[in-house]
Amino acid sequence: MTAPVPKPWIMAIAPYQPGRATGDDGRRVVKLSSNENPLGTSAAAVVAFEAASGSLEHYPDAGATALREAIAAAHGIDAARVVHGTGSDEVLHLIAGAYAGPGDEIIYVRYGFSVYEIAARRVGATPVVAPDRDCATDVDAILSCVNERTRVVFVANPNNPTGTYTRAEEVARLHAALPPSVMLVIDQAYAEYIDAGDDDGAFALAHDQPNMFVTRTFSKIHGLAAERIGWGYGSAAAIDACHRIRAPFNVTSAGQAAAIAALGDTGFVARSREHNRVWRAWFVEQIEALGNAGFRCVPSGANFVLVLIEPRGERTAEAAYKRLLAAGYAVRWLPNQGLPDALRITIGRKEDMRAVVRELRSFAGAD
Repeated sequence: MTAPVPKPWIMAIAPYQPGRATGDDGRRVVKLSSNENPLGTSAAAVVAFEAASGSLEHYPDAGATALREAIAAAHGIDAARVVHGTGSDEVLHLIAGAYAGPGDEIIYVRYGFSVYEIAARRVGATPVVAPDRDCATDVDAILSCVNERTRVVFVANPNNPTGTYTRAEEVARLHAALPPSVMLVIDQAYAEYIDAGDDDGAFALAHDQPNMFVTRTFSKIHGLAAERIGWGYGSAAAIDACHRIRAPFNVTSAGQAAAIAALGDTGFVARSREHNRVWRAWFVEQIEALGNAGFRCVPSGANFVLVLIEPRGERTAEAAYKRLLAAGYAVRWLPNQGLPDALRITIGRKEDMRAVVRELRSFAGAD
């Protein structure tokens, strides 16, 4: 050995691939590849951010006390059972690090969020992929993977990158069938986009059950992706474990202030949800009209749609991706996640959605 050698489980990690923001020639394009809020950010959050950014020499509140209290008030939960992170990504890593290690297994759904595999491998645990059911979470498939080595199960709801939604009865059935030694994590990064009145029951389970944990983010509907603010809710013991390995001062002062203001701007959240509801439905209708050309949409509860394109000669998902990129629109082509025949397309501004549909109609030979 002539130099330090990284652990083999670290070298087995495929680095996270972010959504593109530029074309092949380096020019800026319309970014529909990262599920960002097309309405921007709450004006109240911007004002709060700017007001809090004038004291750069001071560390932020390490406990994010005011932020956790605001989160708790908004969701009717106990602030002492909330942990904050740099995006929900950090919180997912905290749970993996607190409950799993070499010799353990972490289960997630095929076509699940790519961070789950990274979080598992990072701590030396073995990732276990449960089969899907038409791109959706299959509770029975997950349960068939559980054994004495299982420590964590990750389920995104709605799921990323497919957009599928698991109903409350299925979440409850999954939790009830898991051994008490297994932590079930429901990743609700896109929960604000589901139909009004719908609830997967994860918060209620996390309130009462020590092996249930919920994560959320301010990156999506609140439009604070640049500040990387997420949080998790679980038992006092789970939160204590997360705090022990959480990075200190992990959320900036300005980020905390912006997030608190964003929680209070319910009007911005409502407008964002309504824009997404209207234009997601319109986009799905337009794509489904191309069914004869081999196009179809996976039902989505999120702020994006997974479009499946049946390969027909040179008319492939990859070719559609390149066509859109050349036209100035970056979407997500997903061969690295086992979806070479799919594009994940963020619901953007109305003019962008119309332009994307025009390009896809032309590509499909419908014009």
